[in-house]
Amino acid sequence: MGVDANELCNELKALRKGRGLSVPPPPAALGPAVRVVCGISPDDAPASTHRKVVARMRELAATLPGDLRVAVLAAFGLHEDATAKFLKERVLSAAQMLERDERTARRRIDEAIERLAELAATSTDLASPAASPGHRWHTEELRVALLVDGPMVDAFVFRRIVAGENGIEELDLALTLSAAARQGEPVRESEFEIDAFYGGALTGRTMESKERIHLALRLPAPLRRDQRHDFLLRTRAKLSAPYYVSVPRQPCELFDLHVRFAGEPPAKTGRLAEIFQQDASDNLVEGTPLELDASGALHTEFRTLQRGFAYGVRWQP
Repeated sequence: MGVDANELCNELKALRKGRGLSVPPPPAALGPAVRVVCGISPDDAPASTHRKVVARMRELAATLPGDLRVAVLAAFGLHEDATAKFLKERVLSAAQMLERDERTARRRIDEAIERLAELAATSTDLASPAASPGHRWHTEELRVALLVDGPMVDAFVFRRIVAGENGIEELDLALTLSAAARQGEPVRESEFEIDAFYGGALTGRTMESKERIHLALRLPAPLRRDQRHDFLLRTRAKLSAPYYVSVPRQPCELFDLHVRFAGEPPAKTGRLAEIFQQDASDNLVEGTPLELDASGALHTEFRTLQRGFAYGVRWQP
């Protein structure tokens, strides 16, 4: 089903009013064009609808130039530095971030929304990754806390999933723990540990490649469509390659990563986003520089991850 770009543009401009998309919009505020491009169905609950709209807007905004991306995220209340209650205040925040006056910031916002509407209206894949049909479940949140301590890496992996159908009893998971891989040789089971703290029981694990671990997680009870489920895994592995990445198979809306270096801080740290998995092991791929805080830690996040690509952090000892 196609949409008219002008109609969609008007509906998007209406969504920036008040608190924008920082809170679930009233059902009446979502026009037919927005519902189509965000993959919203009549059966979606308000929380699910809100999640789909936010994910789609973030996905589209990520394709825009930096100034337009900042402007539109601020207008919708989706920028971390522009969360004020009223649009006028968020416009002022956008102006400050862009180092422009308020009038210019408003023009940037209008231009960004027009670009979003054109992009969404002409796209052949109108639904957001999370809303795409054919997925039994998708990841709403993936949060990893990583401790690098000499030759060992400890990771606590929290995941919140959303069921796409009824009766899901087991999850097929895959985790790329590249930091555990030995150069030229596969990871051996004696070199890593994986435990389920809550949310299910691990009933099987196999190595799919030298670095990729397949996990079967049996759930406490079958899930219903649109039901959320949380679980926590702990991984402990031997370090030999200085990076940690996740390669999503299912749609993933958010990957939040904390890394702390317990010993000597690395000389460099870099953020890896949407790269080929094999490129993570390439010494020439340093990523976008990241700074450690006073405790020797860093934090980064990724949104609307593309399936089959690697996301994470690389460092140089």
